Amino acid sequence: MHFFIFGAGYCGQAAAREIGETADRIAGTTRSLDHFTALARAGIAPFLFDGVSAPTEIAEELSRTTHLVISISPAAGGDPVLALFGDMLRDTAPALEWIGYLSTVGVYGDHGGEWVDEETAPNPVAARSIERLAAERSWRDLANIHGVPLAILRLAGIYGPGRNPFVNLQNGTARRLAKAGQVFNRIHVDDIAGSLALLASRSVDGIYNITDDEPAPPQDVVACAAEIMGVEPPAEIPFETADLSPMARSFYGENKRVSNAKIKKLGYQFRYPTYRHGLTALWREGSWRGNRG
Repeated sequence: MHFFIFGAGYCGQAAAREIGETADRIAGTTRSLDHFTALARAGIAPFLFDGVSAPTEIAEELSRTTHLVISISPAAGGDPVLALFGDMLRDTAPALEWIGYLSTVGVYGDHGGEWVDEETAPNPVAARSIERLAAERSWRDLANIHGVPLAILRLAGIYGPGRNPFVNLQNGTARRLAKAGQVFNRIHVDDIAGSLALLASRSVDGIYNITDDEPAPPQDVVACAAEIMGVEPPAEIPFETADLSPMARSFYGENKRVSNAKIKKLGYQFRYPTYRHGLTALWREGSWRGNRG
């Protein structure tokens, strides 16, 4: 398998570490030369991609790619990968066997705390989720034209080494916002990587929710981390009076419980089925600061 990852950041590097032993080659993009070392450490041959131009060296790499992963956010003008490489992928990527697109559970919109699954009709509210849904559909069109399977991974809130409540508690930015009835699903980055590896290895087509088993109030997650860390949790702050940016406040405008039953039916076993499993492991391993050693 010859992988190419557009947007080899947090999730892309985790995926590369996961599939490294089974792939013949993994290449991926970053926006900065400063990130080349991190990509190389994850086993990724690095390429620069600014989302504006289409470097010929990337086109050459794509001509040999069998498994393509997209982990770049779309913008109001559309998906930059499709805009710059869509024609090439459609017409001159003879080796392409599978596409994986990393999306968001935000495309479901608000369901008042009720359960949703992959059969639930998308009804995005936030502009970023509307753009994601449009990108999903554009990638589906390309995959259909090319005749290759496309797996769309709808991800919940991502946490893992370097991105978790322990870090926020340590640097004093953790807050326990409380909104009645509000819950969120979460997902450890290693379960994103594991799910992606499974879908790629089987060339699976379709939409899959990649999320934990236990949607929970956000203030409970911070309290759990504080208990594990042995520190006092911050006091709860009523959502209605909290000082939040418009983007931060918009996240609380969507309330749903997201089912992961479909990916389990394929045989995927979550390493961290709840936030408690994930936080406990991060603390026990000492990887919460960002190191994996």
